[in-house]
Amino acid sequence: MTDEENRRATIARLNDRLRSTGEDGWTYLSRGVSKLPTAIQEDVIRAIRLFDDFTPENDPHGEHDGATLKIGEFRICWKINYYTPGRRENGKVDAADPASTLRIMTIMFVEPL
Repeated sequence: MTDEENRRATIARLNDRLRSTGEDGWTYLSRGVSKLPTAIQEDVIRAIRLFDDFTPENDPHGEHDGATLKIGEFRICWKINYYTPGRRENGKVDAADPASTLRIMTIMFVEPL
């Protein structure tokens, strides 16, 4: 494996940890998703946590940093962005270094309702 492939595999592992456990980062629901009934919000979060259908088409860089899924009648997407800890600025961070990167996953509708 090349250094770049190792780096991307590390980023994917770190992103998978946030996505599948909610740990080591923050998760935000968009305003629309947060207005759904609690049971549907729980279904959305569960589906995202269990998602593992990464392909070259939906994950071209192999970093597991986002996807779109259909959950019931809703098309939902989630995206992980990287920020400088304590500043929440999207700047130059090393996504492969968990000590210097704050991961934030945002869950939102693909289309407005």
